[in-house]
Amino acid sequence: MKSFAYCSSPVGKIRITADERAVTDISFVEDEKPLPAGDTLPLLEQCATQLREYFEAGRRTFDFPMEQAGTEFQQRAWRELCKIPYGETICYEDQARRMGNVKAVRAVGMANGRNSLSIVVPCHRVVGKDGSLTGYASGLWRKQWLLEHERKTSKASDFC
Repeated sequence: MKSFAYCSSPVGKIRITADERAVTDISFVEDEKPLPAGDTLPLLEQCATQLREYFEAGRRTFDFPMEQAGTEFQQRAWRELCKIPYGETICYEDQARRMGNVKAVRAVGMANGRNSLSIVVPCHRVVGKDGSLTGYASGLWRKQWLLEHERKTSKASDFC
């Protein structure tokens, strides 16, 4: 059975979906739908807390249980996304190269587009070869905001 929660962010409302084992979806939504009655999973609160910490203080890693369904190729692409350091970007070609097939650029872009764990599996850190912002299902303005947020908070913490 799936459970849901919402949390606010500087870039809009976020819906978190989880089952008893893991968070399965983190996505931006325009409207909050009424939540079904019942117990809220502690996992939802843990995820919401860590997302708030990301937005407020530049949390760099997430350690709640998470999983998303996908092909083996998609799973590899998502694992590669998680290796991109906080505050940095790579291009789709670099991601394909890291996965062992530089010709798989389009397939990498499609896999990234199917990522259902926004922010925590950081597909927003992948940009065009020329550095342009491309391909973010939640809106390029959000991608830009997230990248700027990470750059600012990573520089601020470099002095600590």
